[in-house]
Amino acid sequence: MIKLKTNEEIAIMADGGQRLRKVVSALLKIVKPGMTTLEIDELAEELIIKEGGESSFNKVKGYKWCTCLTINEQAVHTPPSKRVLKNGDVLTIDIGMYYKGFHTDYSTTFVVGDKKDEKIEKFLQVGKDTLDKAIKMAKAGNRLGEISNVIEKEIYGNGYFILKELTGHGIGRGLHEDPYVFGFNERPIEKTIVIKPGLVIAIEIIYSMGSEQIAYEEGISWSIISADRSLAACFEHTVAIMEDKSIVLT
Repeated sequence: MIKLKTNEEIAIMADGGQRLRKVVSALLKIVKPGMTTLEIDELAEELIIKEGGESSFNKVKGYKWCTCLTINEQAVHTPPSKRVLKNGDVLTIDIGMYYKGFHTDYSTTFVVGDKKDEKIEKFLQVGKDTLDKAIKMAKAGNRLGEISNVIEKEIYGNGYFILKELTGHGIGRGLHEDPYVFGFNERPIEKTIVIKPGLVIAIEIIYSMGSEQIAYEEGISWSIISADRSLAACFEHTVAIMEDKSIVLT
């Protein structure tokens, strides 16, 4: 069941989302080679609390951390650890904030340190651009399939692959709510849900360089990787649809 939000509820989520964005901005200035992902997670929790919120992710049953911090072929849900970041690692910070009864969810992927690789830079830029284009389709009267269609077209059109088992989602009082927001056309567009004002969704671009298939990483609970161990990335924003516009909450 899709839970549409009131304007007042969306205002609270917008406040929480901007606070979460400040947390991530602070983390991006701190992350450097030689740090462990556990150190990043501890800093993230301190910053969330400082912003007046709570971690969303450690409210998920069985997950005790504030962030998911994936490196290179890791795609999603990798817990923080004592793994040390190296110059040139591709890191995704996936993080959620619970603020005044509502969740927001945000992720971004970037290269740690100053090592440059044009192939990787293009890969990440395509993900960023695809998220921007997908958000433009998130408006009242459109269908969810129009968001999915743009994601599929952009990612495959640039020679990359959607990790199809991983999707975006509704969000609000629950971190994960209906509906699913697919990154590919899982059915004809005209058979997908019509977007209504009050819908709040986390749009996620989860993709890899070499495979649509995922695998569960051996020896690391929760962690999902690209099955061929090719580079993976995730870009995500929480977006609210209003009567006459859409708002990026994060």
